Amino acid sequence: MTIQDFALITFTILIQMSVGAFVVLAIVHLYLARKANREEADRLAGRAMWIIGPMIALGLAASLLHLGDPLGGYRAINNFGTSWLSREIVFSLSFAMLAAVYALLQWFKLFSFVLRSIVAWITAVFGIAIVISMSNVYFLLSQPAWNSWATLITFFTTTFLLGSLVMGVFLVADGYGKRKETSEFLGPVMRAIAVTSVVLLGIELVTLPVYLATLASGQPAAVETAQLWVGPYAWAFIARLVLVVLGAGVFGLFLYRNALGPKLGKALVSVTYAAFAMVFASEVLGRLLFYATHVKIGI
Repeated sequence: MTIQDFALITFTILIQMSVGAFVVLAIVHLYLARKANREEADRLAGRAMWIIGPMIALGLAASLLHLGDPLGGYRAINNFGTSWLSREIVFSLSFAMLAAVYALLQWFKLFSFVLRSIVAWITAVFGIAIVISMSNVYFLLSQPAWNSWATLITFFTTTFLLGSLVMGVFLVADGYGKRKETSEFLGPVMRAIAVTSVVLLGIELVTLPVYLATLASGQPAAVETAQLWVGPYAWAFIARLVLVVLGAGVFGLFLYRNALGPKLGKALVSVTYAAFAMVFASEVLGRLLFYATHVKIGI
């Protein structure tokens, strides 16, 4: 693997994670505004952007390392009408700019709550468009390991699994159980995050073996990729499965049982942090497999 490959791993994971976190934030912001009050919803959203914003910035910075000529990268947007790569770039930059606008609106409480909410949902739509564009970039006939339904499912699973867990980490770090104004309402949010993580874990555990079986029964290049998964890269494949099961499974079960407790305990905080770390490591290994084991047809 090259520096460009590692740059792609960083870019895709950070941008997908930030998209998932922003979508979850938009939902939580609307839910909290209805269940508690708009002031508390805005307080939470403003603080969350201090986490989501840097993720977006780091992701975009990593994407520049993949370009042979970073200063000429702007030319890649010229083919928006025909190229998924151009669309990915345009949607990524648009998402970043809209997220920055939303952060400023929240931090300085500019304009109305309704307008800020509209900006949030427009930003979320652009984020989803990034993930769709990313997936389509890899639908290449010359790359059978990438040209698969599993690419789309995997990218969206990463988006919402890591995005949900990031928001879980933020909420426990923000002390959701210590604020009387929000503890009653954010407990169910934490439970919803727990359920989401378990459901997405189930999707991953179904997708991976079916994907491998499809590769193993496909054309020679696909078979070679499957052999790499269970051969030289078996350690990464096994470690990925163990980490995601422990992370999403432990997080989901423990958090679901304790999210509605009377107060936020240290054990819940530690488990949430550990779960995110394990799932993040699992997704990095998954993306490493994605780039390291693809076999191209032809020269």
